[in-house]
Amino acid sequence: QVQLVESGGGLVQAGGSLSLSCRASGTIFRINYMGWYRQAPGKERELVSAITTTGRTNYADYADSVKGRFTISRDNAGNANTVYLQMNGLKPEDTAVYYCAAGAGSYSIPYWGQGTQVTVSS
Repeated sequence: QVQLVESGGGLVQAGGSLSLSCRASGTIFRINYMGWYRQAPGKERELVSAITTTGRTNYADYADSVKGRFTISRDNAGNANTVYLQMNGLKPEDTAVYYCAAGAGSYSIPYWGQGTQVTVSS
């Protein structure tokens, strides 16, 4: 089993920045994929950004709507895996609940965090 604990989020004005972090613990040696998804009211959950680790290389993927504004990174040090999402240039349309997700790959994502609210005011 893998547990995901998220932190960060909150309220910020448009143009501001926020940082999210998600720490994975448990059977993490099988976790090659960690990412952030978001769900706004009345909308489906969508991928924001994800990072896939193959060997010693991390491959990052971003939704078109956040490219150039958000940066994902992963810390594999020690016994815990932590993924970060630095969000700059936030827009009101970025308002959503952000969920951390993890799994063996993008084809298998069984682990989800509890979600953290990000609200961007105009």
